[in-house]
Amino acid sequence: MQIDIIETTSLGDRSYLVSDAGVGVVIDPQRDIDRVQALAADRGVTISHVLETHVHNDYVTGGLELARVTGAAYVVPAGDSVSYERVPASDGDVLVAGPMRLQVLHTPGHTHHHVAYVLADAEGSVQAVFTGGSMLYGATGRTDLLGAEHTDTLTHAQFHSVRRLVDELPAGTAVFPSHGFGSFCAATPTSGNSSTVGEQRKVNPALTQDEQAFVDQLIAGLGAYPAYYAHMGPTNAAGPDPVDLSTPRAVDPEELATRLAAGEWVVDLRARTAFAAGHLPGALNFELSNNFVTYLGWLYDWGAPLTLIGESEQQVADARRELVRIGIDRLAGAAVGNPDELAAGRELGCYPVTDFAGLAAQLDNHDDTVVLDARRDDERAAGGVRGSIHIPIHELSGRVDDVPAGEVWVYCGSGYRASIAASILARTGRRPVLVDGGYGDPDTGSAAAGLHIASVSI
Repeated sequence: MQIDIIETTSLGDRSYLVSDAGVGVVIDPQRDIDRVQALAADRGVTISHVLETHVHNDYVTGGLELARVTGAAYVVPAGDSVSYERVPASDGDVLVAGPMRLQVLHTPGHTHHHVAYVLADAEGSVQAVFTGGSMLYGATGRTDLLGAEHTDTLTHAQFHSVRRLVDELPAGTAVFPSHGFGSFCAATPTSGNSSTVGEQRKVNPALTQDEQAFVDQLIAGLGAYPAYYAHMGPTNAAGPDPVDLSTPRAVDPEELATRLAAGEWVVDLRARTAFAAGHLPGALNFELSNNFVTYLGWLYDWGAPLTLIGESEQQVADARRELVRIGIDRLAGAAVGNPDELAAGRELGCYPVTDFAGLAAQLDNHDDTVVLDARRDDERAAGGVRGSIHIPIHELSGRVDDVPAGEVWVYCGSGYRASIAASILARTGRRPVLVDGGYGDPDTGSAAAGLHIASVSI
């Protein structure tokens, strides 16, 4: 029996292909199903079942399309209301896939109808459990995605669901969650890349705390999550359209200038330091790296025209793949080339890049320097740069008037969100200075520069 992990690091999620004797079962597949199909072909298996642990809130599923193109049974929790034919998964059901047996366990908490799948061989020996957003590695799935009115009920349910898994499964059972590798679907940070039921008994907060302490601590720790989550559940319940990974329409410099002049979403995918050195005025910088899709999806005006600027066709293709995973399917187009070529003679924008030592030197000599902290509330609560204004990146567009005109030095936890903020500020006529570096880095971060103070207003 083979269990293959299909990692989507940009969303902090995992999908799985379980195969034995030429038969494959897929759990919680992402939208770009070509990865699953290629893996199944490599394994020489026919996919018989596609299983969902829940109607996902952080990505558009590929499950419906994968089941259609392979002829597999599409298994979705029975309690979820969906607009397509599926095999309803109810507590206690057993799915047979070749020599494999998968028992359904109702594990509410992340959603009301969430289920886990317990994998056993033909003799009934339990091998693994696929826990979706219930038991994660050293944590659990968050419980507030269905609305504040459900959070308390779901948090209590999450406690009991995790305990049910431990009570009913052997200690050596391998645990395979779908969330928790940087996903905002995790209630608290997770740890490790593998675990067993027995190991979780020792470290998981649902198993080391009493019920009310667990509930109180989880709810108190819930922070902001990406705005695009609001679109994922309804899209998955309605049934996503087939994935489109085709090359976006080419946009020439003149059309690009028109879109920028109109204030449309024109996103430059280049590295933040390259963008700072020279970019088309009005463009926004979402560097194509691990955080790209989370923060673009979080800030994006849903449904607005979106044009990409890339250094290469491959960079644009990679960005498109990331975007379809959260349902941003229709691009206005894409332009490929360096800024000088795409500017067609127009003057480029630019701004300085520094580090925390540079910011410290600036503050030592200029007490009136405007500093913007673009981190989340939970990060800010642990401290910040003295005198800085705090506006989380996901609030900046709506609160840009709270930022004084003129020069603004901007930082975050790594430089990534600060680069987005700098491009937003530049578009409004301010003069950003990008502080590029890790706030908490022991050698080059804020403390090393003498800037960190432990008590700041949020």
